Amino acid sequence: QVQLVESGGGLVQAGGSLRLSCAASGRSFRSYGKGWFRQGPGKEREFVAAISWSGGDTSYADSVKGRFTISRDNAKDTVYLQMNSLKPEDTAVYYCAATPQLIQTAVNAYNSWGQGTQVTVSS
Repeated sequence: QVQLVESGGGLVQAGGSLRLSCAASGRSFRSYGKGWFRQGPGKEREFVAAISWSGGDTSYADSVKGRFTISRDNAKDTVYLQMNSLKPEDTAVYYCAATPQLIQTAVNAYNSWGQGTQVTVSS
């Protein structure tokens, strides 16, 4: 199992930026694919971005392409989500997750989850 702890959430105005971090510990972190998901009020958890264990492959939801960037630093056991040009509809709890598979967009492909960090974008 991989243990994950997110940080970096907060309140920001529309058009602003935030960078989320996900610190990992536990076995085989560096061989796991990583993903960011979010869950807004009254909504289901949805895929945001994913990155392969090497960082060479990434995937993004259409709603965040061109605005969000996922990256990882295996030396620091940390995954990041840089969020630019934020919109009120980006308001959600953001979760970091790990999968033993290469890169996945489905929620049920991930077997380790962080506790989440709140992102609120005001208009």
